[in-house]
Amino acid sequence: MSKQELEVIGQDSACCPGLGAAPLDEEQAAELAKFFKALGDPVRLRLLSMIASRGGGSERGEVCVCELTPAFDLSQPTISHHLKLLRQAGLIDCERRGTWVYYWVLPGVLDRLAGFLAAPRPAGAGA
Repeated sequence: MSKQELEVIGQDSACCPGLGAAPLDEEQAAELAKFFKALGDPVRLRLLSMIASRGGGSERGEVCVCELTPAFDLSQPTISHHLKLLRQAGLIDCERRGTWVYYWVLPGVLDRLAGFLAAPRPAGAGA
């Protein structure tokens, strides 16, 4: 049996070490703060959740704004404003197709947030 060490791909630990791994430097803190500031509003948190829940499989999950708006008791311009703030924070992106706009979560964003929030496991702890 080989005891070769395997490289874990898809986790950029250099960007944002886990919360318990090491203190953040100024640049890392500023980057993460923009994410958390955008997610500090319940409407934006729900919007991100609705968009991200479409992302199953290998294909990019997209949601039309026409599907998002009815879920809220808010006007369409207000929903568009919240989506704009999520885009400016670097959490989602969009594309206009005719009269509708489709949104998706940017690749790696959720993994980066999850990796930062993950608590380190003590040596020998089970999964």
